[in-house]
Amino acid sequence: MSDSKVPEFITESLKFGINLGLDRMNEIDRLLGNPEKDLKVVHVAGTNGKGSVVTFLSSCLAAAGYKVGVYTSPFLERFSERLRIIDGKEGLDRLVEDDSEGEISQEDIDRLSEMVKAASDEMTANGFEHPTEFELMTALGYLWFNENKVDVVVLETGLGGRLDSTNVFEKPLATVITSIGFDHQDRLGDTISEITSEKAGIFKEGCPAFVSDPDSMLIADSLKGDIRRTVEEQASLKGVSSLKFVDARDQDVTVKFTDDGTMLFEAYSELYETHLLGRHQVLNATLAITVLKDVFGLEEDVLTEGISKARWKGRAELLSVNPPVILDGGHNVQCAESLMATLKEMCNGRFADLRFRLVMGVMADKNVQGMIETYKEGGLDPVEVYTVKVNNARSMDPAALSKMINLVYNNSIMPVSCDSALEGVSEACRKTREDGVPLLVTGSLYLLGEVRGKLCTITDNWR
Repeated sequence: MSDSKVPEFITESLKFGINLGLDRMNEIDRLLGNPEKDLKVVHVAGTNGKGSVVTFLSSCLAAAGYKVGVYTSPFLERFSERLRIIDGKEGLDRLVEDDSEGEISQEDIDRLSEMVKAASDEMTANGFEHPTEFELMTALGYLWFNENKVDVVVLETGLGGRLDSTNVFEKPLATVITSIGFDHQDRLGDTISEITSEKAGIFKEGCPAFVSDPDSMLIADSLKGDIRRTVEEQASLKGVSSLKFVDARDQDVTVKFTDDGTMLFEAYSELYETHLLGRHQVLNATLAITVLKDVFGLEEDVLTEGISKARWKGRAELLSVNPPVILDGGHNVQCAESLMATLKEMCNGRFADLRFRLVMGVMADKNVQGMIETYKEGGLDPVEVYTVKVNNARSMDPAALSKMINLVYNNSIMPVSCDSALEGVSEACRKTREDGVPLLVTGSLYLLGEVRGKLCTITDNWR
């Protein structure tokens, strides 16, 4: 589908920012007739890996013939990416060929926005705060999934869990927590226990909970016990029907990267192939597989098909093999650590020396220095660096980013600062086309959303 146009009513609501809490969400749902009440949901929270786990879950459920509603955020290239329906195996096959398959149509966005606006206007007239943009889109999604009578919705939290707008379901089919780390401390708390408690706020009485084993997480060993204890405490307080920690560490020895940019791994004595790259994806896939086996009873042939057809843009995504162009939207230290490990093994270790031409654009409110230090400690040895301004109010100034990179790398790098992200990636692509130096574009999903279309066009012309 073409790029969707966001209704003005919704874009104007961005000014209300992030405002955690469930009162507004419960009220707008009530005024809309509680469309969420009829939905069967798998609810996914976590710091890193939420999108990947949602992708594995929804792909496998579609391979099994389910009509699957998928809710993710933020979008990468199109606003409509946030809401998608994968209609069984045929819908999944179409999605592999066209990444816009199943996205909500412009007509549905416009029509349902009017319904949501009417409910919002009634709310504010009755003294409620105005809903946030995320709350409006979440309500719109519930309406759309309900209208289309989906079999199951795989639902990603926006931020945290306990007070997130998605946390309105009394009895989800399953609650899932992926890897936990430090992010959004201003809203979720400064300690790992506080952050974990917020994530575990999605647990529900009588519902099964599945959690990435803390020992598998890329986080300091001293914090893993705190995560486990907090999860167990919250599971007990919420009265979950069962709690399962999923550990994929024993899968490490079976991981194999292929020459053409896929990855083979073993889980539950079954061999899987996936386009989502990195050993951390073994944990994400194993977590999803465990949910699918225990809750839905999916068979191995369906799981194998679903994992192989799962696609998730902008996460160690290989757009071109010759010359290499790689996109990754990791935006915190854990993501940076995973990326370094993945790059060393991609395409059978072809990039193990980590000599890359780097294009980087980041949000200023992230731990940018920590990310750059992780790149350096992980062995990233940039041949050339372009720092770019992302089309977002939170974007870090390219000159300031260049200065930080130069500082961390002990003045051994002199980055080129670009006010235009498209200009920076175009010039970097031109040079990579000439000399074959692998190109890595990273730092923020907002950057990837801005430049991915241009990069796809460039690399398609190389073939």
